[in-house]
Amino acid sequence: MELFRLFAMLLAIASLIAAVLGLGGAFNDALDVINHFAPLTLGAATIAAGIQGALGPTREKATLTCALLAMAILIAFMVPEYVAKVVQSHVAPRGQTIKVIEMNLWSENVDPAGTARWLAAQHADVLILEEVVAAGYPVPDLVKTVYPYRTHCEPDVPCTTFILSRRPPRAGGVYPSPDSSGLHSAAWATFGAGPSAYTVIGDHALWPRPSQHQQSQTALLAARFAAFDRNSLIVAGDFNSTPWSFSLRRQDALFGLERRTRALFSFPVRTYSRYRLWTPVPILPIDHIYAGKGWRTVSVRLGPRLGSDHLPTVAVLTR
Repeated sequence: MELFRLFAMLLAIASLIAAVLGLGGAFNDALDVINHFAPLTLGAATIAAGIQGALGPTREKATLTCALLAMAILIAFMVPEYVAKVVQSHVAPRGQTIKVIEMNLWSENVDPAGTARWLAAQHADVLILEEVVAAGYPVPDLVKTVYPYRTHCEPDVPCTTFILSRRPPRAGGVYPSPDSSGLHSAAWATFGAGPSAYTVIGDHALWPRPSQHQQSQTALLAARFAAFDRNSLIVAGDFNSTPWSFSLRRQDALFGLERRTRALFSFPVRTYSRYRLWTPVPILPIDHIYAGKGWRTVSVRLGPRLGSDHLPTVAVLTR
């Protein structure tokens, strides 16, 4: 019994320390990394409180106090995202309606053919694909009959983020990756003309560690929006940042667009990292789709588990 009490106390204290340190993310990007794992920390604090409650009252109230304080801080972090999810408006399709799919293909994709079959069957207007490299590299060619148009890399700019479409873009290009591998590049494509024109930007952001690199990449990407009509702009990608972090909140404000993906847990769905880590359900909502005020949301959802360690995100937008 005492072992359980000790375990609950250590879990509660660790949860409270993580929650308090996370508050420092408001001014320190390194501390903000802790906030990405807020759901796990909240789960740990809840388990600690549950164990303490099951063991019955004791003179020592420290465990329950720590657990409840941690829960209060973490819930405060997470509630705004769920409120935004609940109040997000959805409309019926109007005059111009497009379907956009974003997906990190993963360099170790275990089923590129199956991934390609699903993407082709969706008949989306635009695909934004990241990590088009190694095992994920064949996918664009496998869907070429449905999505014959794609952004092209420049000879001196390695890129692994592609935009594919069923209709030809009027213009397009790539933005170089901030790292030498080219894994975290971006791409853009403009479709249509006049009132029906819109631009899509796809991005694969750096991981939040080391700190400040991801934030610098985000600032540079946002500065590039000036070349396009922000009202009709659509931005999607694997941003490696969760809604309960200060980093993503700052990114939301910097972009000046409405994030249409709310609390959609997209990663990981397979064994990942060099340490072969695994979770039974996705725990990080890091794939996001933004759109300008000219677009209304018809639907936003996650796609099925395919060959990647990310789930695809699917948005239908109208105006």
